[in-house]
Amino acid sequence: MITPSGHALAAEISGAAGPLDLRDLGARDFEAIHAAWLDHLVLLFRGQQLSDGDLIRFSRRFGELDWAPVQETGRRFVEGHPEIYVVSNVIENGVPIGSLGAGEAVWHTDMSYLEIPPKASMLYALETPPAGGDTYFCNMYEACERLPGELRSRISGLGLKHDGTYNSGGYLRHGMPAIDDPLTSAGVYHPLLTKHPESGRTALYLGRRRNAYVGGLPLAESEALLDELWQYATAEQLTWSHNWRPRDLVLWDNRCTMHRRDAFDPVCRRILHRTQVKGETRPSA
Repeated sequence: MITPSGHALAAEISGAAGPLDLRDLGARDFEAIHAAWLDHLVLLFRGQQLSDGDLIRFSRRFGELDWAPVQETGRRFVEGHPEIYVVSNVIENGVPIGSLGAGEAVWHTDMSYLEIPPKASMLYALETPPAGGDTYFCNMYEACERLPGELRSRISGLGLKHDGTYNSGGYLRHGMPAIDDPLTSAGVYHPLLTKHPESGRTALYLGRRRNAYVGGLPLAESEALLDELWQYATAEQLTWSHNWRPRDLVLWDNRCTMHRRDAFDPVCRRILHRTQVKGETRPSA
């Protein structure tokens, strides 16, 4: 059963009489899920009972998986499961078990600083706080369509540098120098307007704001243009928010969405496991 959120994106997927068991999906059910994902951009599955192995097996149905990136602590992945990235504020034996802590995570698209960014990400909740830590998503197809014609024409053909220096929590990426100059920071260029390789629709592709730079423009002009684009991209009417419960799994399309996270009480435990599906092509206009 597919239940749209009633917002600009997202739908909940369930079975006929309760949660849909993602450990036991036939080919027809998976095809329906894949089609719903392309239509709604973000899918929510509640009440799952997934081991890390189960999460990896379901994720692989969408394509080859990336290994988890290095976390701020230098830790890379869950022992025995290199595909699992831990998002958590929990500290054990004086060492964080995951990334991003309890603070806010700003709007971003996962790993957009790569030449070929991941096409999909999944988060599976193991422990969640009683309040806070909500995740918000926005529809970048709609953001593109809402741009005034003059502005859309202006950015057509322009490339944006996606910074690789900091992650969405503001932490310096492992092994990167701390550079806050958009002109010289590490990153790759992708078109501001990209065509989705499966849906054929055009999306505004912003990645994240910090250290972003529109190639070929004076820095002040680039900053002003990006400020204007971000106002359209993150307008409230383009968003949907998710209040997490344990055993929720959320799947989203990195090619046409951005997401962010609210801060939460650092005394409360929050543990989620993430997988990401490799992209197959560079973002292109």
